[in-house]
Amino acid sequence: MAVKVFEKEKQFHLYNSKVSYVIGECRDGEIGQLYFGKRINENQIIYGYQTLAGRPLCCPVTDDENYTKELASLEYPAFGNGDFRGPAYEIRQANGSRVTNLVYDRYEIYQGKKPIPGLPASYVNTDSEATTLEIVCKDELINVEVTLYYTIYENYNIITRHTSFRNLGSEEVKLTKAYSVCLDLPDYEYDWMQFEGAWGRERYPHVRSVEKGIISIESMRGHSSANFNPFVILKRKNTDEFQGEAIGVNLVYSGNFRAAAEVDNFGKLRFTMGINPNWFVWPLNSGEVFDTPEVIISYTKEGLNDLSQNIHKFMNNNLVRSPYKNKPRPILLNNWEATEMEFDEEKILKIAKKGQEAGVELFVLDDGWFGKRDDDYAGLGDWFVNTNKLPDGITGLAKKVNELGLDFGLWIEPEMVNPDSDLYRAHPDWVLAAPERRRTLGRHQMVLDYSKPEVVDNIYHQLYDVISKANISYIKWDMNRSITECFSQGIEPEKQGMVYHKYILGVYSLYERLIKDFPHILFESCASGGGRFDAGLLYYAPQAWTSDDTDGHERVKIQYGTSYGYPIASMGAHVSKSPNNQTGRIMHVDDRANIACFGTFGYELDLNDVDEEEFEAVKRQIVFMKEYRGLFQYGTLYRLQSPFEKNIASWMVVSDDKKKAVVVMYKTHKTPNIGMETIKLQGLDENLIYNINNKEKLYGDFLMERGLGTMGADEPWYHADKDFTSRMFILEAE
Repeated sequence: MAVKVFEKEKQFHLYNSKVSYVIGECRDGEIGQLYFGKRINENQIIYGYQTLAGRPLCCPVTDDENYTKELASLEYPAFGNGDFRGPAYEIRQANGSRVTNLVYDRYEIYQGKKPIPGLPASYVNTDSEATTLEIVCKDELINVEVTLYYTIYENYNIITRHTSFRNLGSEEVKLTKAYSVCLDLPDYEYDWMQFEGAWGRERYPHVRSVEKGIISIESMRGHSSANFNPFVILKRKNTDEFQGEAIGVNLVYSGNFRAAAEVDNFGKLRFTMGINPNWFVWPLNSGEVFDTPEVIISYTKEGLNDLSQNIHKFMNNNLVRSPYKNKPRPILLNNWEATEMEFDEEKILKIAKKGQEAGVELFVLDDGWFGKRDDDYAGLGDWFVNTNKLPDGITGLAKKVNELGLDFGLWIEPEMVNPDSDLYRAHPDWVLAAPERRRTLGRHQMVLDYSKPEVVDNIYHQLYDVISKANISYIKWDMNRSITECFSQGIEPEKQGMVYHKYILGVYSLYERLIKDFPHILFESCASGGGRFDAGLLYYAPQAWTSDDTDGHERVKIQYGTSYGYPIASMGAHVSKSPNNQTGRIMHVDDRANIACFGTFGYELDLNDVDEEEFEAVKRQIVFMKEYRGLFQYGTLYRLQSPFEKNIASWMVVSDDKKKAVVVMYKTHKTPNIGMETIKLQGLDENLIYNINNKEKLYGDFLMERGLGTMGADEPWYHADKDFTSRMFILEAE
């Protein structure tokens, strides 16, 4: 068992070979946080972990004790009983009081891990790979139990946490705050690393120094958002990609969230993360339970690359569920940038046939196939085939695509409705909209009220009717606007604070039903690109459209930032046309492919429109990716040089046996008359000789200590007379 219990001291030490997490009972019965960091001896009993000396204006637990919660390191703290920092939870009681006092009651330890009802969460493949500790605390006055869940994995520097509230009393209580995690750290010598942006420039890394006061990020958009990602790193000041201590926290949730680091005036840091408490009120009647989403906490002493590699392997093995788990993803061709909604069956089959000639494996029909969908003003919500465009329906089109030797995929946007739709005309009360208020539109559409089971049922049956009649192997699930006027029509006033959370539970439930009915389908999530790229959705859809921005140069930055918290196999990445739709930038097709290969890989253009030279290049790229995609998608990733810091950005993937590697360098601007430039590689076997592009042979230790020249063996940059170029190096051990 990976949990050591000291019964007398009521201390619990979770540990594996790399990390220790120690908690124990405080003087007043509350659970305190004693240690989190590098593995320490599991037999160590920790004393003196709480400050006991009195302080002016601090409020001790009793008059004759110096112990005060303001100075304590606590595991799941409340506000109002001496701790003036931000709380992990808040319960409003029938008399209006929000004062609570959770004290330790009991514990349970077992091998394996339980699922969280209705929520995505990591899982175990065998019970022996993880150990779970449950600590039950209780507020005797209101008869509410709070269970703190901890799972530590044997082979990862990973601890997962979540919390469960159970009302055992006779009176209703209301949760107004329920975070998933609180980390009370003894000092604040950290930098805060967040991943931010907007549509078309998602998940750029941004570092801020942690100072006294509060740093926070959040979403109130109804989804995790392109603006701030629900993944945060706390890293020591000297930590870089290859050395130093860091803590990464992923929230396994796709709705409104908040993450905050609060430093008090005694120098302690409190980190909290979970459901955003704004507009959140969750009533708990007698016997009812509320579960918070899970957080994945990763720890390293070996730099940010090690932190990311740990997260990647964990998500690929213990979060993703799919027939494609740890398997190469199909090379696809999507028609969106080729046709948008202006297509018919003849045009679609012409594009698919050319894709088959190039060697793609999957054709995906995007928006415009349903209802009266000729533009984005109408049709959403009406999931029946537009036979004016597709006379033989999706069933017939899928069959014809299959006869070309391709699998068939389909785009849907099931959470949305246009006012100009049969569904909206029949059920105007099925959208989120405030009474007697203007109904805001985004992309000419409204958000269906997925907090209502009857709405989810309707969409489920519509989609089931289409999918069950056609040979569909892939679904792209889009979501193209944020929630505004969050009000569920016809629902009691006291339940309106539940709507944001119930909405995302409805989304999860629809995913679960479709996955159960069609387990062979590969789902890819999308939210105007990267607007809902989070660990919660990876549980249902093992890959996500990384960004609507398909410009190769911009994707270097987007995919670089995304890689800190998410695996390569989760990143939808396509080669699109040049000039690019979003930026107008012109790039050679090989340079566009050299970024798309670090992802699921596919094409987003009409191959009938490219010249013969470019078409031959596409065919070569597909042959290459079929050989190397397993390495790209599941090899060990090393970020070597940042596009946010240097003119040349670089990363590499290395096979598990270290006998193969691929290094790619991306140059932003041509630099005349440059000197010698090298980039040090990582993860190779120092004793092996590597053949590099069949042009030079170098030992692994030389490549890691001296580096690989950016020009290769006596070669200039490919297309060196232009900006936005790339070079790829294939390393094969002899």
